[in-house]
Amino acid sequence: MLSRAESDRTGWTVANAVAVGVMLGVTGCAGEPEPAEAPEIPAEAAVTEARPIEVAATVAFTEGPTVDADGSVYFTDIGNNRIMRMAPDGGLSTFRQPGNRANGLIFDEQWRLIACEGGDGSTADPRITRTTVETGEVEVLADRYEGKLFHRPNDLTIDGSGRIYFTDRPEPDHGPERTGVHGVYRIDPDGAIERILTEPEVVRPNGIVISPDDTTLYVLETEQSEGGPRSILAFDLAADGTAGNKRVFHDFYPGRSGDGMTIDTEGNLYVAAGLNRLRGTTETLDNPAGVYVLAPDAELIELIPIPEDTITNAAFGGPDMRTLYVTAGKTLFRIRTDVAGTRR
Repeated sequence: MLSRAESDRTGWTVANAVAVGVMLGVTGCAGEPEPAEAPEIPAEAAVTEARPIEVAATVAFTEGPTVDADGSVYFTDIGNNRIMRMAPDGGLSTFRQPGNRANGLIFDEQWRLIACEGGDGSTADPRITRTTVETGEVEVLADRYEGKLFHRPNDLTIDGSGRIYFTDRPEPDHGPERTGVHGVYRIDPDGAIERILTEPEVVRPNGIVISPDDTTLYVLETEQSEGGPRSILAFDLAADGTAGNKRVFHDFYPGRSGDGMTIDTEGNLYVAAGLNRLRGTTETLDNPAGVYVLAPDAELIELIPIPEDTITNAAFGGPDMRTLYVTAGKTLFRIRTDVAGTRR
């Protein structure tokens, strides 16, 4: 952790992070959680960390937060195949179910909801959609590339020209009707689709975001196997939407890499990364679960711990764009910042 003086540069402290009060289970609920009293532990009781603790069941898996013009927060619950909406007053409702295993979400300049949908096997194929929130009308922007179906679109971002960039990752048992490669794609305003990055430039792309000046494309690598890349990659982004000059911006290895990320108006990255508990992969606990704030020069300027596995994504909202919403496990958190965020 950084010193208080260094922490004050961003206005971030652990006390800034509070649970919004959205904790999802079999049913949703909202409201500020009551603080729990710490139990008294008898002096003679044995306290041990040696006994392995395993997750027996997961009742919710939140992802993809994004904030509407009225302050409503939309996010996905992949485990229950739905898109959720939290109103400005804290009321929680289901926006769409089934959600076709939607993951990353973002609003475009006309406040239409853009979604990465992984495909649930019955609703539709994997695809990128655009939904008019007022009517619920869903438009398919992309579901294949060069005649081949996508695999499981994961996360997305938008540049200043309204072009959409998204990541896609194959499953091990994919068939010949799929693209068959890991890739980063761009959807232009005229509907044209281009694959701008693929193997070996990217191995297992996940979160993605573009700098406020449209010159840098950041992509998270999240390979869980031994020796696989777990890092933030940076690419120069040209005016025509192509990417080049790959470099490693930040390396999380051997811990868990970032899952999703967003960016503020000064170009600082806010990356949801790390683990609080092992999960049966080669990932270590070297970096705890939290929001990692990295300056444009790659300096780690702050870490905000998040007390829940597994942290997945983040997005800015609020009237002043200084509220950061973070999805982690069954919970949606919010954090106040001094630097205003972007909607990317």
